[in-house]
Amino acid sequence: MPRSSLSTPWVATAMTLLMAGAAGAQTPPPAYAEAKSVPLGAPDRWDYVVFDATTGRVFVAHGDKLAVVDAKTGALVGQVEGIAGGTHGTGVSAATGQGFTDNGRDGLAVAFDLKTLKITKQIPADKDADAIATDKATGHVFVVEGDPGAITVIDPKTDLAVATIKAGEKMEYAAGDGHGTIYVAGEEKKDLLKIDARTNQVVARWPTPDCVSPHGLAVDAVSQRVFMGCINSKLMVVDARSGKVVAELAIGRGSDAIAFDPQRKRVFSSNGLDGTISVYQEVTPDTYKDLGAVTTAVS
Repeated sequence: MPRSSLSTPWVATAMTLLMAGAAGAQTPPPAYAEAKSVPLGAPDRWDYVVFDATTGRVFVAHGDKLAVVDAKTGALVGQVEGIAGGTHGTGVSAATGQGFTDNGRDGLAVAFDLKTLKITKQIPADKDADAIATDKATGHVFVVEGDPGAITVIDPKTDLAVATIKAGEKMEYAAGDGHGTIYVAGEEKKDLLKIDARTNQVVARWPTPDCVSPHGLAVDAVSQRVFMGCINSKLMVVDARSGKVVAELAIGRGSDAIAFDPQRKRVFSSNGLDGTISVYQEVTPDTYKDLGAVTTAVS
């Protein structure tokens, strides 16, 4: 959905990069501190920030464009421009050399060349095209249309929509496990949707009644845990096999995006109303240690 400010740990009028510091004991100081700011242009509507490890790029939805940043140097590589209806999510198809974003107002998925950043095709989706997830097993791109409660599935090899998944509720973010499953935050019914990326079917709906308005989502594919942020200052840890909520973690107010670091096994929640990033260490798949909140900006 359109956002006027932070929707991930990195975006306000600049992208903030964080680096590891020292963790404390009882009331822990932040485990991260601001290391660098990357100017991305005039203030505007910001939305999802997506890091892609295969390209080493960070994609930042910014008004009618998508900024592309080198993750190592912080240099602005370029921008995908001319998306008047506003950009939101980003997905990368390394196999076809393409990136995908969307035009939320006009209901389009937008394919672009990863090298030139030029738009190559606009693919009909549905209104309120928002988050985007990719599946490594099929190579398909999943465009979440929040308000219509639908997901358009695109095959990057043909740049055509191959399926439409009717979820039956308003949705927010989506994330894949890399093994043929897509998880989606069910914003309207307070649940977590599990989608089989091979059959394009909703195979499970797991209730998370204590999660008000689920938004951000991230997956630990190794431990088989799904992390889902809620606007009532909670983060749900869900067993990806059973759908059981195994932990509820306290986070800041206004959580809108969740990230997971698979190397350090850390979970992050960006909290716009508090202007913080909540950080947790995964000790075991069901146990998490608070590493302290990082101050960003109220948004």
